[in-house]
Amino acid sequence: MELSCVVLNDLHPSAFVETARTAEQAGVRTVFSYDHLSWRDLRDGPWYAAVPLLTAAAAATGRVRLGTLVASPNYRHPVPFAADVVTLDQVSGGRFELGVGAGTSAHDAAVLGLPALTPRQRQDRFEEWTLLLRTLLSQRRTDARGEHYAAVDARSIPGPVTGRVPLTVAAAGPRGMRFAARTGDAWVTYGAGEPGPDDTVEDAIARFTAPAARFAAVEGSAGVRRLALLGLDERGAYTDYPRFAAALAGAGFDEVVVHWPRPDGRGLPSGALEQVLGTHR
Repeated sequence: MELSCVVLNDLHPSAFVETARTAEQAGVRTVFSYDHLSWRDLRDGPWYAAVPLLTAAAAATGRVRLGTLVASPNYRHPVPFAADVVTLDQVSGGRFELGVGAGTSAHDAAVLGLPALTPRQRQDRFEEWTLLLRTLLSQRRTDARGEHYAAVDARSIPGPVTGRVPLTVAAAGPRGMRFAARTGDAWVTYGAGEPGPDDTVEDAIARFTAPAARFAAVEGSAGVRRLALLGLDERGAYTDYPRFAAALAGAGFDEVVVHWPRPDGRGLPSGALEQVLGTHR
C-alpha cells in the first residue's frame, strides 16, 4: 500500500514547493493540494490557489506525482479548468492526478453568489461537469451542451502528455460511489464521520473499513484504486499506525493520504513521520 500526502495551501508558495520536494525525497507517491478558495478554520489567513502551487511544485520536482484533492464545480467551469489541467500536466511531464468531488454547501459554494443547491442538484451538476471535463481532456476539439455547462469549439491542444489524466473521484453516498466506480480510475473517501481527539486506532479503522465495504459492493468497483484520506485533526490512526495501515490494506485500500507534518502540530505528528514512512517502504 502506497503513501501520499496533502500539503495545505496556507503555505507561502516557496514553502509549498520546498515541502513538496521534501515529500518527494521521503518517497511519497503523490503530493496533493486542496482546490478551494478558502478552507474551514484557516479561511481568515493566507490561502493560495491550488493550480499555481502545483505548477510551481511540478517545475521543481522530478518524480513525485501532484494532484488536486479535490477540484469541484463550486467555482470552476470545465472549459478553462481543462486548459489549466493540460498545462499543469505538461509542466509535470505527465505526473498530474486530477481529484474531483461534488463540492459541499460551504464557503466555496456561495462565493460566486449562485443559488444554493440541494445534495441531489450538486450531484447532478457534478456528474455533468466531470463527464464534460473528461471529454475535454481526451480530444482536441469539443462541442457540448448540457443543463449546466456548454463547450463551443473548445480546443485542448496538445492535450495531456500521455493522452489522459488519471481521475480520482470523491464519493460517500450510494449514487456517488456508483458514479466513481464507472467513471474514475480511483475513489477517495474521508471516512465515515469526523475523527475525535480521543479516538483509538480501532475508531480510525472503523471509520474507513465501513465505506470500503460499501464501495466494494458497487458494480464496477473492481480495479478502481482506493484512497483513504486522513483528516487534518486525525489522531487515532497514529496511535498504532502499522496496525491501522494493515487493516486498511486488508479492507482493499491501495493508498493512504496523510496531511504532511505542520508547524501548528496538526496533520501527521512529526514524531510519527518516520514510523509512517517506514510502514510504507
